[in-house]
Amino acid sequence: MTDQPAPTAGVPTCYRHPGRESHIRCQRCNRPICPDCMRDAAVGFQCPECVAEGRKTTRSGRTAFGGLRPGNAGLTSYVLIAINAAVWLAILVTGGASSRLVDLLALRPNGLCDLGQGRGVDVSQALCTANGGTWLPGVADGAYWQLITSAFTHVELLHIGFNMFALYVLGPQLEMVLGRSRYLALYLLSALAGSALVYWAAPEFTPTVGASGAIFGLMGALLVIAHKIGGDYRQVLLWIGLNFLFTVVGHGYISWQGHVGGFVGGLVIAGILVYAPRQNRTLVQVAGLSGVAVLIAVSVVLRTAALG
Repeated sequence: MTDQPAPTAGVPTCYRHPGRESHIRCQRCNRPICPDCMRDAAVGFQCPECVAEGRKTTRSGRTAFGGLRPGNAGLTSYVLIAINAAVWLAILVTGGASSRLVDLLALRPNGLCDLGQGRGVDVSQALCTANGGTWLPGVADGAYWQLITSAFTHVELLHIGFNMFALYVLGPQLEMVLGRSRYLALYLLSALAGSALVYWAAPEFTPTVGASGAIFGLMGALLVIAHKIGGDYRQVLLWIGLNFLFTVVGHGYISWQGHVGGFVGGLVIAGILVYAPRQNRTLVQVAGLSGVAVLIAVSVVLRTAALG
């Protein structure tokens, strides 16, 4: 054991190690602490006892908007990326663009009978199958799962690559700020909002795939949060502007409906989450998000009735 040199007379010593000189004090109790006893704090350092006391008296870490602070802020995004990648691989190994999975998972507003060689006719499923056609299900005739599965479906490598890169960049930031459950609600409801506008405004028999509605929802949410905290959101606006420019330029093969629907959904959902009053915040947030879900459901029911 190495001997500790005697402290200089009049020099403060660590309250836990009296033989060690210390010129740093705990920010909570103001007692001198040595380097071995320093614990990082929001400002300066704290001693081990104050850190332990703070853990006992402080509630579980919460984000600024009421969510539980995640230990790994990227976990939810990584799981979402893995699901998208798994679906893409399944489509790839079962035929790519011609895979039956695309017919089942893509969002098609109305069902269509595929007679082969690029021919499709608008007849009932029973008549289609009776005459040797392949039925391509649509939301209007009961394939409601497509409203969400389409947001996890990609065919082209560039498409999934761009969307997953955006999710990798934006997702962890939002999960850290909102908490895991609120972030997941934002992602899924934005995807559904994009799907709802696709259902209303896209061509009746054209399939739509991709996570872009959810991604645009994340962009909208990031803009709302940056405005709320008074941050510099010029880079967010630049990112959004570029993506909408790509949407306009490629409107012939890019679903502007999914992008716009997801973006507006993200703005509304984030507004509910970040502007909810502190008192009864969780109750207000749950009620607000439930209201958004109900509005989406009502819009889907009305569109189904219109197509019927």
